[in-house]
Amino acid sequence: VQLVESGGRLVQAGGSLTLSCAASGGTFSSYDMGWFRQAPGKGREFVAAIAWSDSGTTYADSVKGRFTISRDNAENMVYLQMNSLKPEDTALYYCAARYRGIIRYDFWGQGTQVTVSS
Repeated sequence: VQLVESGGRLVQAGGSLTLSCAASGGTFSSYDMGWFRQAPGKGREFVAAIAWSDSGTTYADSVKGRFTISRDNAENMVYLQMNSLKPEDTALYYCAARYRGIIRYDFWGQGTQVTVSS
């Protein structure tokens, strides 16, 4: 599976942004999809995930209520709608995929940079 993220840019605090991830090379509807991020000098952290089966979603506490993950299986796309952005949301955002029933995310995109100015 190949993943390509887009949509990252500089945005002011309090603003909104939608990240997109285009998937190819696999049966998209059979994969859980996730978003992760890595801030400068920090490790990669989980942001949100959406299940292959029922599109159930999970979120990190730090983004719950502000971010929304969604998927379009017909278009092989996954999205991350980000509202009420904070400077601490500044990071390189990665899209990831794991085949159903697999614990580890095995497929990763190259990342898209989100910078939130105060």
